[in-house]
Amino acid sequence: MNIPKSQLDSPKTASLPGHWLLAQMGKRVLRPGGIKLTKQMIAHLAIKSPDKVVEFAPGLGITAQLTLQQKPASYTAIERDSAAAQRVQQILTGNNQRCLVATAENTGLAAASATVVYGEAMLSMQTPSRKQQIVGEAARILESGGRYGIHEMCLVESGLDAETKGAMLAEITDTINHHTLPLTPEEWENLLMAQGFTVQAKTIVPMHLLEPLRIIDDEGIWGALTFAGNLLRNQEARKRVLSMRRVFRKYQQYLGAIALVSVKN
Repeated sequence: MNIPKSQLDSPKTASLPGHWLLAQMGKRVLRPGGIKLTKQMIAHLAIKSPDKVVEFAPGLGITAQLTLQQKPASYTAIERDSAAAQRVQQILTGNNQRCLVATAENTGLAAASATVVYGEAMLSMQTPSRKQQIVGEAARILESGGRYGIHEMCLVESGLDAETKGAMLAEITDTINHHTLPLTPEEWENLLMAQGFTVQAKTIVPMHLLEPLRIIDDEGIWGALTFAGNLLRNQEARKRVLSMRRVFRKYQQYLGAIALVSVKN
């Protein structure tokens, strides 16, 4: 997830995309399935010391730190915003660790130069064609047998008709100030398979990003209290965050978070 520093520091809370607003208020974990689903994805990717890892849109670098604990041979982050890339670079202190300013659909990396690629909370915000381009780029830079992980919002199909789906996505987009196009679990799998991947692990959890217990689980007690305190001191931000939570709760039966780990054929 791309979070430019200029947006993090912006006082214009009303116009900030929802994830940038949450980061500005002190929320570090901005993934739809929370830190537990991120850790499950990392576990299924089974990163080892010989691996050459590429992360798309590292955001605040929370997952990067988990990856670096596995001591891969190399780690490359791809971040489109230069200010955000500089922030991520600050946590990359080891050999063969870098953050490049580029896009996930056009990384500039050599073909078959990675053994592991992953990205979180970024494909859901892309158009169908851009989704295909990003997954295609992951396939291009991975060697045969390489692993690709995604962690995204998903739609639970049960009882979700076209009219409800359209209204829900329009309301979510309007509330978070960012275009949102999550897919069903089957559609996410088909997206990966169309680019030559075989899905090996799938986990689906509720999308409880702004529920109190999830916030405590993701941020810890002190982090959750800091987040709550910042909201109490900022009326406009509090109003927006509560509005986002209301929309997520309104459609909670149709919303989930999914992590898929696949292998390039």
